[in-house]
Amino acid sequence: MKICIISRELIKPSSPTPHHLRTHKLSLLDQLAPDNYFPTILYYSQTNKNAVNCSDHLKKSLSKTLTDCYPLAGRFRDDSFIDCDDYGATFIEARVAGDMSDVFKLSDVDLLEQLLPCDVNPQKLSVDHSIIAIQVNYFECGGVAICFCFRHSVVDATAGANFIKNWATVARGGNDIKDVIFDYTSIFPPQDLSHLSKSFYQVHYSPLTDSVTKRFMFDGTKVAALREEISKGPCLDRPTRFEAVTALIWGAVIGATRETDDDFTRPRHVAKVSVNLQKRMNTTIPEHRIGNIYQVTFADWPMEKTIDYNSLAGKLRESITMMNDFYARKLNKGGGLILNYLANLGDDQEKSKINVFGFSGWCKLPFYEADFGWGKPLRVSTAPKMKNFAVLLDCSDGQGIEAWIGLSKEDMSKFEKDPNIRAFASFSPSATCFD
Repeated sequence: MKICIISRELIKPSSPTPHHLRTHKLSLLDQLAPDNYFPTILYYSQTNKNAVNCSDHLKKSLSKTLTDCYPLAGRFRDDSFIDCDDYGATFIEARVAGDMSDVFKLSDVDLLEQLLPCDVNPQKLSVDHSIIAIQVNYFECGGVAICFCFRHSVVDATAGANFIKNWATVARGGNDIKDVIFDYTSIFPPQDLSHLSKSFYQVHYSPLTDSVTKRFMFDGTKVAALREEISKGPCLDRPTRFEAVTALIWGAVIGATRETDDDFTRPRHVAKVSVNLQKRMNTTIPEHRIGNIYQVTFADWPMEKTIDYNSLAGKLRESITMMNDFYARKLNKGGGLILNYLANLGDDQEKSKINVFGFSGWCKLPFYEADFGWGKPLRVSTAPKMKNFAVLLDCSDGQGIEAWIGLSKEDMSKFEKDPNIRAFASFSPSATCFD
């Protein structure tokens, strides 16, 4: 896949940010978020516009959107606030030789990364880098892939999806987006986290020399069958799509790593699940907000226990249900599950005894509502490069799930051979559930 960069610039807000709004403070949840970029890719069919007109349309509407979302045009400072200096959002345009449908067949993260506007390796992140970077890729067939990299210390997946949807609304001539800026420090005051073992809690970039990330497709009929199958047990009557697919993946990961750790030196497996707190709190929070309003919860599974998918799904449901308004209030007071968990977590020797696998669910986020004036996206994907982590997204039909899973090469080889994965997932490069 040959890509040629044709332009690179900073898009600033169409109106300058007032001086009294120049400082946007970060909350505790922003402090806990990993300081890295997370990628999102939206694919569109022919736009019926030439590249010049399309470019001008996107730039003008982006500039207008950034006026209301002005922290995203600023810069991250001192791990405590955003300098809303109208620095701008990075905007790159590129031409891609070939047909966009060829990209749909790729499961190679290295190739997909060529579509992204920045390096997602957090070790290469700078305080002067944009909070949001965008690359618009024009394919020879007329298709367009708009790729976003959001800085996680400022934006979570929900906020990123809402920003994209809002930008698309402005691009179609809709009203400016209001009331997206909210001071979360009143709910989650920032804290000194220097004594906490955040490395266990956060996601880590992993070079593909040490691990491999692959795409697995669960079409709607297979997801429905999986939910029905997992319902046959005493622990959970009816799992959600996310719970069912997550339980399946976690069980297969446990099975793969058990073969590696056959001496049972690690006492338990831990599923680390990101949970959106926005609708789980009694406090009113703007729907189209900016900032991190998520936390992670942990589900444990003893190493020696037989894998039972109904029980795994029940463990996941139990841990997710704990993330409620009571939990948020405890977090506000400097306690709560995550802070206590991190404070009590031991050193690297203790962490080495735990098999941790992380899940981030992007299902039901409004990515597929992002119509810039030429229709909704054909497909939405990501391009993660992480070890022991999975990102789950909706397929375009709203029924299937696309999962990007990162494991060590040895564990991935075992994971792909798991009979339940082979029964419910497709993972050949050409597998799709969005045609």
